[in-house]
Amino acid sequence: MLMTALFLLLLALGIGGLGWLLQRWTSLPHGEVLKEDMSDARASPPLFAPRYRLVGRPDYLIRQRKAIIPVEVKATRAPRYPHPSHVMQLVAYCLLVEETFGLRPPYGWIRYRDRSFQVEYTPELREELLRVLASMRRDLERGEAHRQHRSPARCRACGFRTICDESLV
Repeated sequence: MLMTALFLLLLALGIGGLGWLLQRWTSLPHGEVLKEDMSDARASPPLFAPRYRLVGRPDYLIRQRKAIIPVEVKATRAPRYPHPSHVMQLVAYCLLVEETFGLRPPYGWIRYRDRSFQVEYTPELREELLRVLASMRRDLERGEAHRQHRSPARCRACGFRTICDESLV
């Protein structure tokens, strides 16, 4: 009985230690990893905000006390400042967390290969996201949504490439 209890204690410490190591190696914010979609995106359903017709799957959700922090991981080297598109993606995840869990995250986290950025989830950024979403929907309804890059690799990875008139591949 004592050996079983000792084994279970060591197992619990080992699992906790693995979580601590994962956060150290990936430079994630401290807290409990609630959701991780880095290894298999099909493992958990995406977050959905019907009111905003918005769906997304953050790479990580970290619980810190009563807050849930979305984390977006990028494979590239960090720019001097986060790219505006990456900030909007993260703000979308913040909105999805707010709508799904009823908890407004104070910030989100963008992790590049060599550096991380904490992005405050401000009312101004939330409003900017809603304006961007409205603009995107208007463009789609008018048939005026155009490709905004010159990267064949991005086109290859795009889910709309088979129906896109502007695909580079």
